[in-house]
Amino acid sequence: MTDRSIHNRKDEHIHITLNEQVQGKGISTGFESYRFEHQALPEISFDSIDTSATFLKKQVKVPFLISSMTGGTPRAHEINRNLASAAEEKGWALGLGSSRVALENKTAAASFQLREEAPTIPIFANIGAVQLNYGYGSEECSQIVRLTGADAIVLHLNSMQEIFQDEGDTDFSGLLLKIAKVADALSVPVGIKEVGFGIASDTCSQLIEAGVQFIDTAGAGGTSWIEVEKYRSQNSIKQRAASAFLDWGLPTAKCVEQLSGLPKPPDCLIASGGITNGVEAAKAIALGADMAGYGRSILPEAVDSKEALLERFEQLELELRISMFGIGAQNLEALKNTDRLISQNA
Repeated sequence: MTDRSIHNRKDEHIHITLNEQVQGKGISTGFESYRFEHQALPEISFDSIDTSATFLKKQVKVPFLISSMTGGTPRAHEINRNLASAAEEKGWALGLGSSRVALENKTAAASFQLREEAPTIPIFANIGAVQLNYGYGSEECSQIVRLTGADAIVLHLNSMQEIFQDEGDTDFSGLLLKIAKVADALSVPVGIKEVGFGIASDTCSQLIEAGVQFIDTAGAGGTSWIEVEKYRSQNSIKQRAASAFLDWGLPTAKCVEQLSGLPKPPDCLIASGGITNGVEAAKAIALGADMAGYGRSILPEAVDSKEALLERFEQLELELRISMFGIGAQNLEALKNTDRLISQNA
């Protein structure tokens, strides 16, 4: 694929996710099936609530991260600068968009080099795991880490997106062994994330055995990248076929519940996929997640300005703190171990 076509695709992705209906139908995150049992006597001071956490050996003020979204174009660079600057100010972690183009196009690399805006927060780079079958390996992953100044790298799993992408890479054979080789060779942690269809418990266990140190659920209930690629596709059969997969995937809440309950859970479990507010993030942590990620739900503010992002971040943080206050959880450990999250299906 040419640099130009990758460049165009990234801007198309931004436009589509902002302007089209790209959420799945007939499936949700699953968080609506849970509610917190109100604690009328919380026995804590709201001002004393501690939301600090550690991620990639760095302290963050809240257990929130910006899910990998974009990069590689001038428009994406401006979005990433807003995201990085706001994340640094508020103490969030930052996931970079797929960074392959940074190695293939020196001009595009600048949109992934954000340490000037975010010198202290955890940042992880990102590349499609399938690229390990298309000429990429440990050395290229290391180059991306060095180029971005990242603290870790995520290999994303996007098999369904690649199938519906006209120019998709669809050879996912033998990837587990290659992921293990990357995890063994790199000097920084290697994580795995889906892109909106979730990760099942058996897959998670295989990845942990392969040396993966953190897992991002990126479950169903938010953006469907099948739908995004449907809008880009020139293939009428694929466009029609996409409707059969509107309810595809594993709900985010179910992923968190299953993966956190494994005999050997990941060192860090990130809940993402359709999370839109701080209450849902609190539910995710109460179900066993360590961090919560936000993607498309904060993209409009990222396009607008850093100031709009800061206001949105403040609201999300407040919602988390109020949720904790409402159940009497003074810190994240108490939230994670609460018995006040109730399944409404029980």
